[in-house]
Amino acid sequence: MCLQIMTLLRKTESSRTKHTLKLYNNQTWLVYTSSPISFNHSLNAITSGRLAGVIRIACLPDGGSLSEEVLDRFSSSYALSGDAMLTRPFCVEYKWEKRGWGDLLMLPHPLHVRILSREDCRVTVLEDFKYRSIDGDLVGVVGDSWVLRSNPVSVTWHSIKGVKEESRDEIIQALCRDVEFLNPAVITIASSYSYGKLIARAARLALIAEEVCYPEVIPAIGKYLKSTIEPWLDGTFSGNGFLYDAKWGGIITKLGSTNPGEDVGFGLYHAHHYHLGYFLYGIAVLAKIDPIWGRKYRPQAYSLMADFMNLGKRLNSNYPRLRCFDPYNLHSWAGGLTEFADGRNQESTSEAVNAYYSAALMGLAYGDTHLVVVGSTLAAMEIQATQTWWHVRDDDNLYEEDFTRENRAVGVLWANKRDGGLWFAGAERRDCRLGIQVLPLSPITEVLFSNVQFAKQLVDWTYPALNREEIEGWRGFVCALEGIFDQGSALEKVRSLSGFDDGNSISNLLWWIHSRGDDEEMGCKDGGKYCWFGHYCH
Repeated sequence: MCLQIMTLLRKTESSRTKHTLKLYNNQTWLVYTSSPISFNHSLNAITSGRLAGVIRIACLPDGGSLSEEVLDRFSSSYALSGDAMLTRPFCVEYKWEKRGWGDLLMLPHPLHVRILSREDCRVTVLEDFKYRSIDGDLVGVVGDSWVLRSNPVSVTWHSIKGVKEESRDEIIQALCRDVEFLNPAVITIASSYSYGKLIARAARLALIAEEVCYPEVIPAIGKYLKSTIEPWLDGTFSGNGFLYDAKWGGIITKLGSTNPGEDVGFGLYHAHHYHLGYFLYGIAVLAKIDPIWGRKYRPQAYSLMADFMNLGKRLNSNYPRLRCFDPYNLHSWAGGLTEFADGRNQESTSEAVNAYYSAALMGLAYGDTHLVVVGSTLAAMEIQATQTWWHVRDDDNLYEEDFTRENRAVGVLWANKRDGGLWFAGAERRDCRLGIQVLPLSPITEVLFSNVQFAKQLVDWTYPALNREEIEGWRGFVCALEGIFDQGSALEKVRSLSGFDDGNSISNLLWWIHSRGDDEEMGCKDGGKYCWFGHYCH
């Protein structure tokens, strides 16, 4: 113990293998030892006899004698290590290697408890034994293995409900205009992030054309995709390109290899799933509409995917296992090699979802069932984590009351704090905060925002903060969410927009709003728990 803690020590009760430390801050700590030991203490030092064995230290949570009884009962069994395995669709299984004797007590976070399958594993949840944490209450669970089963997500190229025939003409007119302006020669940016968004934007146009039965524009879109994607895959893009970094085992960009500030920190492994997810989306669509091209560039496509979604062991691969996705937190982290005072962080959950969704689409294009399953599973887990920690509902009790009252979306979620601000805007820019949790707008957005009541809360929270001086591109995403519960109002607003995010388009917004389904189908059933297409709303 450091001197500061030693001076707080007030009383020690020793039973040779259990010691109780009461501190001046009203915390009580229990020390368990595998063999008898004695403590001697003064204001300046704590000394003890020699111990060859195991020491376990636990802070006593609220609950008094009941909590202490729980800690006493499970004090002799401890986890030495754990492994997370994706062996079944939409399941993550934890297996703990334990030592000692008796049953193993662990502390899962709220999402663990929510999706913990009592049918697939023998566990006991101790509802009254809990610790408060920044992630919510950590509740005691007893068991040597957990099976976590997420809501299944059906990965599709097109919208779930489709676009009615009478709505297609407006979308087709917008498509023709958007496709007419596709010209790789006018692209002046070299950033992997911004360039990837342009590729994905064009790929969306091809899928929208399929959905509204207007294939006439698809050849032009395919030509554009080839001319913009191929230079990144074959090394001929003069402004930038991808390189393999043997030191850290990953794909970096030419610009990022010499300047850490280029490509939004891609050379330092920041947000790899964001950047590469956009490229995978474009590759998936192009491989779908041109299978011959897809087969030619399959090795490069799989290398980009493996950079952030490799499931192999490090010794058997050029890439680490799941670079961005955290199998314990069940969501990704965007931070790379840079050390931050508040730990790891992620801002845009929707771009994280897009990465795994795009990988699953690539699996569909290549007929790779395993890739479809893994991508879908990680997308499903990321969605449920987003709905748990980034989406702040007005009746939520996960965060403190004042934070919940003022916020409907977390800006940046850090390991050690929750921030309303963004990397590029302050907390007052609610349109940016909403938009960065929505973009890119695609069929998977339907699942991410399946809780219609929350979508309305988020829009109602955002609109009063808007003003005409703000960038129109962000306003488009607010309109998109409004389209979930009020198609007429959203359509009117979208038609009056003068600009769009560089990864979005008027065609995409019109497709989104026209494919929301009938009004009577909108809205959650069963008190807001089940949404209109069968997904569970948290």
